[in-house]
Parts: sequence; structure tokens; C-alpha cells
Amino acid sequence: MKIKRPFLIAILAVIITACGAKKNVDSNKLYNTTWELEYISGPRIAFNGLYPDKKPKITFDKITEQVTGNNSCNGYSANYKLNNDSIKIGEPGPTTMMFCGEGEKVFLNMMTKINTYSLDADGKLNLMIDEVPMMRFKKAEN
Repeated sequence: MKIKRPFLIAILAVIITACGAKKNVDSNKLYNTTWELEYISGPRIAFNGLYPDKKPKITFDKITEQVTGNNSCNGYSANYKLNNDSIKIGEPGPTTMMFCGEGEKVFLNMMTKINTYSLDADGKLNLMIDEVPMMRFKKAEN
């Protein structure tokens, strides 16, 4: 049985379009939640070595378009912009000046490199560079 060329072209077009389409993420799940870091990619220091006493936290404010939180030692805030699954977090503003090791610097530097995000089936927030998860957060216990 010979398949007609226009039919094959139509099927390929549908597949290519579906694979290239941006995912629509329900950004409302970001809000009214404090997220606690449980994984960060990149540093050669073990996660618990970077954050021995307190894990970084982040909260998204929908109205002011600011993220705020604690980077394990000092408080921070930064502007952010969302567009579907794209996110851009600006440079964090002034923080308090306690030095608590390398974890703070690693966290703040990574935040400015993030360009996409997802919420997975387990309810975790993944901040990513393109499709690569760089930071994973769980909902913080209050």
C-alpha cells in the first residue's frame, strides 16, 4: 500500500509543531508558597556542605513581580518576569552582609542564569537553563 506524499507531509508537520510548541505552565502554582531548595547543580561541594544549617528559600509575589527569600544566610529580593514556561530573574538587590560560606554566592549566581521553569508531577519547582534542571525546590514546611 503506497502512502501519499501530502499525507506524510501533513503528519510530519503535526509532529514537528507539537515537539516545538512551548509548554503552558500553570504559573498560579508558584504563588502563595515558600519554596525550599533541595538540589543545585554545578558546585563541587556537597549540597549539605554548601547549606549546613539552613536551606535557601524563594517566594514569588505575583503583584510586585518580585522574588524574595533567604539564600541560607542573608535575605534577598529580585525582580522577575514570566512568559509561559520562560522566566527571567534579575540581579538580586542588596542583601544583609553576613558571610556564611560559598552557598550564598552559588545560589545567587545560579538564579540569574535561569531561563525556564517547570512544576513536576511531585509538586516540585524546577528552575532550569533551557531544558536542564539547575535548581529544584520543594514546598517549605511552615
